[in-house]
Amino acid sequence: MTVPPPDEAERLAWLRLIRTDGVGPVTFHALLGRYGSASAALDALPGIGRRTGRTLRPSAVAAANAELEALDRLGGRFVALPDPGYPAWLRQIDGAPPLLAVRGSPEVFARPAIAIIGSRNASVAGRKMAAILARGIGEEGLVVASGLARGIDAAAHEAALPTGTIAVFAGGIDRVYPPENAMLAEAIASGGGAIVTEAPLGLEPRARDFPRRNRIVSGLSLGVVVVEAAERSGTLITARFAGEQGRIVFAVPGSPLDPRAAGTNRLLKDGAILTTEAADVLGVVAPMIGAPAPAPTAPALPLFEAEAEPTDRILGLVLEALGPSPMAIDEIVRFTGLAVGEVQMALLELDLARRIERHAGQRVSLA
Repeated sequence: MTVPPPDEAERLAWLRLIRTDGVGPVTFHALLGRYGSASAALDALPGIGRRTGRTLRPSAVAAANAELEALDRLGGRFVALPDPGYPAWLRQIDGAPPLLAVRGSPEVFARPAIAIIGSRNASVAGRKMAAILARGIGEEGLVVASGLARGIDAAAHEAALPTGTIAVFAGGIDRVYPPENAMLAEAIASGGGAIVTEAPLGLEPRARDFPRRNRIVSGLSLGVVVVEAAERSGTLITARFAGEQGRIVFAVPGSPLDPRAAGTNRLLKDGAILTTEAADVLGVVAPMIGAPAPAPTAPALPLFEAEAEPTDRILGLVLEALGPSPMAIDEIVRFTGLAVGEVQMALLELDLARRIERHAGQRVSLA
């Protein structure tokens, strides 16, 4: 099914649904696919809760209105997944954010983006390299995206200010992190770029929020350039997301003696494109820039074939099929002998009951 841009009342329902405890982006899309609208999904939540033994309380109307008003006072707005102004490449990823809180220029989302990311504890040479790449990419009309972190991220944003840059927050749009980048964030929002987040206003970023931010950084970009990254770092999580999302991964080589380059050097061994100048990136993405936007205005959501709610027998069969290792939905269908729609609905209710975990590639496992 396809979903048109929501009107004012439905937009409020979208905000209430995504702010409901236990409803993440994947569950949100599944609920829309099953019930046809956020308003209908909100009405269905109490019944789902009774069947799964978990209380599901939709976010209050007053709380959603308060968030809308607070965002408006900040000069921001919500962009919904079906809106024409939603980043076209981000719309394609699994679990794309249903709503993005945005401050800044909406035009920046209409241009192709390249993410430049790396170590917070960056070397002087690494920061300089990030700036050189960002300037070169920006001068060719592309937008530079990153996560506003210290080090490589900040250097890339600063260099791309004249040409356009997108900063993705892990917390609320009113909670700049790290605080010392507040002036940079304001310069981005007021200088032709944009700051963006899926998190609620007022949310201080927590450790688990940064991987969610990272998937947006990679998802809205044609490719991801890793300048410096240690062997175990959040930067490599973004590179992994990029690979899962079908994005191109670039890496700047570093000294084998510098631990800040261990992750980038490993990416190169694993097939990332060696990058020493902006032309290395631009040459690869050039054929993609002139192509049409990869998504229609009205995005496709899962179509549920089953109208009836799942029985205890169906839930039991699906749970029996699952284990700790991620499993594709078509494998569950073959194992259980159930219809696709029955499995989809069972997974939706088990997800809301926090019995399962969702993984990339439409795979699930027991929580």
